[in-house]
Amino acid sequence: MRSATINQTLCAAGLAALAAACSDAGGAPSGEAQLAFNVATRARPASSVAALAAVVAPETYTDAAGNALTFDRVQIVLREVELENEAVNGGCENTAGDDHEGCAEVEIGPFLVDLPLGTPGAARAFTATVPAGTYDKVEFQIREPDDDPEDQAFLAEHPDFADISVRVEGSYNGTPFTFTSDLEADLELELGTPIVIDGSAATDLTLLVNLDAWFRGGDGSLLDPATADPNLVADNVQRSFEAFEDEDHSGSDDHGEDDGPDEGGPDDEGPSGSDDI
Repeated sequence: MRSATINQTLCAAGLAALAAACSDAGGAPSGEAQLAFNVATRARPASSVAALAAVVAPETYTDAAGNALTFDRVQIVLREVELENEAVNGGCENTAGDDHEGCAEVEIGPFLVDLPLGTPGAARAFTATVPAGTYDKVEFQIREPDDDPEDQAFLAEHPDFADISVRVEGSYNGTPFTFTSDLEADLELELGTPIVIDGSAATDLTLLVNLDAWFRGGDGSLLDPATADPNLVADNVQRSFEAFEDEDHSGSDDHGEDDGPDEGGPDDEGPSGSDDI
């Protein structure tokens, strides 16, 4: 494993990636293929030119009371990104060893993701070589660095992230703020339509992050990050993710099945997973 930074500029292909992958059994594509992993904070209108989003800041949200929340930079520490096929997931989890029929594991992390701000559409995060197959689930962890050698190497590159997994810089009604969290969460996202990676062409998968929901109360009003309940924000962050195939880098599901990440209150059901803050 090795640490890596995913900068605000579009990253070059070839960054080692993905924590685990389980391939489809029986008649599945064989061999290896390229997967491009993208991130987005807004979908691009259909009329826009199809291209990877430029990463520009800031990104501003408002509420009915006239409050304004501006994001200048949003960074998340991710690790152990996994693609899975539910049909063989039990076999992957219950078989000893990293390499066995239908499964392959290539762990990395932690790595730092700078979310693209200000322009709708998906920005390239990294590319990875994965086993060809059909996948219907994406899993990943948000977690602060710990005492592992890989984590210590990460901290040497990013000392500001000691005990931090989420960092937000911006302003609320014109007053600058820096919000940090030590959120620990294991998130599991179902793909509305499974993706088929067959080696005929690179496959694009986008992780959409709904920043608009991060600092909002149950009534939809904006919260001042300087005084917001960190537990509420952590719940909002976990529910803000959605994943789907996105070959045109629009930030929308190619199959038209995404309704956007959950924007409900803290008691609403979001992506499955566990958290520790």
